[in-house]
Amino acid sequence: MTAPGVADAAGETDGSGVLDTSVPTVPASSENVLLQVPVLNVRPGDLTDTFSDSRGEGTRLHEAIDIMAPSGTSVVAAAPGTVEKLFRSDAGGNTIYVRSPDGETIHYYAHLDKYAEGLKEGQRVRRGQRLGTVGSSGNASEEAPHLHFAILQTTTDAEWWEPATAINPFRILRGE
Repeated sequence: MTAPGVADAAGETDGSGVLDTSVPTVPASSENVLLQVPVLNVRPGDLTDTFSDSRGEGTRLHEAIDIMAPSGTSVVAAAPGTVEKLFRSDAGGNTIYVRSPDGETIHYYAHLDKYAEGLKEGQRVRRGQRLGTVGSSGNASEEAPHLHFAILQTTTDAEWWEPATAINPFRILRGE
C-alpha cells in the first residue's frame, strides 16, 4: 500500500488519481506551469515530433503529436486546469479538453480508450491526475494505440470548439 497520491513501483497510484510528482516535467513556454508528458511511463526522450505531418491523404496537417503506448496505459493531465468538455467525435474518438487556469490554453487529449472513473465536465484537475487510458477510438488504427495530444492557444472568451492556434507540444514537452 502506498501513501495517498504516491505511485507504487508499477507507476500507479493508491486510487486517488494523483501520480508521483517525481515524474520528469519541463517548463512550458506558453504557460507559467510545468508540463508533464501526458502518458504514464513515457519520457520526453521517447517522444517523436509528428506535428505538421501530412494527414488525410495530404489534405491537412497534424496539429498535435501522437504519443504511442499500449492500449490501457494511463493518460494524465499535462498541466492543471478544468475539464471543459468530454466529447466523442468520429475523428478523435473519446476526447478531453482541459482549459488552463488563465483560460488561454486548451490541452486536447484524443483517441482515449476510456475516461477515468468519475471524470466530469467542470472538474478541476491537477498536473499528473489520471484522465483516462490510451486507446484507438475515433479514426486511430487499432494496431497503433496512442494519445493524440495538442496544445491550443485561445482566448478566455472562446468556446472549446472554436478555432485556436495549435502549438507544437514536442519541443515544450522535451524542454527545448
